[in-house]
Amino acid sequence: MAKILFVAMNYAPELTGCGQYTGDLSAAMAEKGHAVEVVTAPPHYPGWAVKAPYRNRYSSEVLKGARIHRCPVLLREKMGGIWRLIAPVSFALSSAATTLWRALAWRPDVVVVVEPTLFCAPASLLAAKLAGATSVLHVQDLEVDAAFAVGHLGSAKGLKGLAFAFERACLRGFDCIVTISNRMAVRLAEKGIAPEKMAVIRNWVDLDHIRPLPRQNAYRAELGLPEDAYVVLYSGNIGPKQGLDVVVEAARLLKDDAGILFAIAGEGPSKADLVARADGLPNIRFLPFQPYERLPAFLGTCDLHALPQLASAGDLVLPSKLGGMLASGRPIIVGAEAGTELAIFLDGAAAIVGPEDPAALADGIRACRAEGFGPEAQARTAALARKLSRPDAMNVLEAVFLSARTVPQGSALAGR
Repeated sequence: MAKILFVAMNYAPELTGCGQYTGDLSAAMAEKGHAVEVVTAPPHYPGWAVKAPYRNRYSSEVLKGARIHRCPVLLREKMGGIWRLIAPVSFALSSAATTLWRALAWRPDVVVVVEPTLFCAPASLLAAKLAGATSVLHVQDLEVDAAFAVGHLGSAKGLKGLAFAFERACLRGFDCIVTISNRMAVRLAEKGIAPEKMAVIRNWVDLDHIRPLPRQNAYRAELGLPEDAYVVLYSGNIGPKQGLDVVVEAARLLKDDAGILFAIAGEGPSKADLVARADGLPNIRFLPFQPYERLPAFLGTCDLHALPQLASAGDLVLPSKLGGMLASGRPIIVGAEAGTELAIFLDGAAAIVGPEDPAALADGIRACRAEGFGPEAQARTAALARKLSRPDAMNVLEAVFLSARTVPQGSALAGR
């Protein structure tokens, strides 16, 4: 058994994104008998505010078999622009001493850094070197590319050059890099990372937890969703990368189309602006995040899942919410360019329309309602959900962490 130290800005009990997956991953490693410690921030995502009962200060706890060391992070209500840089930098600075202390005092065998944020890489690489540990980068987001593509950091050439130089230096320091999509691996190769140092392991879904359930259930009534409505659901973070303006504008185009109701569930920095944009539309409901234990029923309340995406972020991120959508057994409509990994992966299992195109999304929703969810699409959806099986992903990640090599040949996830 090994000692594994995770360094991650986002962690459980955050309900979405990187925090959810890193929390599940470290808990799985602890379940397998490994000793696990985590250096992280207090839970704050996606609302960019620390959630009670946590406070924005140094603290420790044990959570699902892992010892957690929490370090403060600078936050504010409006997290746009330069603050999207200040927050991760502040965490990297506040966590550096803790990371080095745990490396020297605990002597881990493996140090796993989760991107975002790559700003933790320098201290973590030094910690791994001092402890004689293997260093692994788990890339959930190509954060530098995405920051400029979405517009968080403007387009200044000098800042871009500095950011990409920092990224290249950090990437080359790791013994192994794990990423969640083939296109992200191609991007990493273009940044100078040798293919033999990389593993592609998609984010997973717990098929024992999320499974197809009847559309008409008590939860639907509890949420005030009419039984006769055709419910189009988006559930997840509400931020710039999600491009949810297109959903509001599609709802505007469909406001006179009786029976179609949009539900947007989640939190995030763009929620207030999105609610204001939707003011006066009778066919949109905004809901809070739903508890994880009720997620299967919640995902089953809809008739159609909506997965919008900015064109500029097409192959820079692979939405973590996709696994739950597939496992719920409901049809999906996706805004993605043809040829992107998301469109290729979902071929035959989802309706694909152009990104950032409200008219195309509205037409696609009408078509999905008219055509229903045929047996071939249902079978394809179930097959893709099985590809994202949690046990398979955990077994391969464990092998990668312990060997710092690429995915073992013959693995269920190898080469995907």
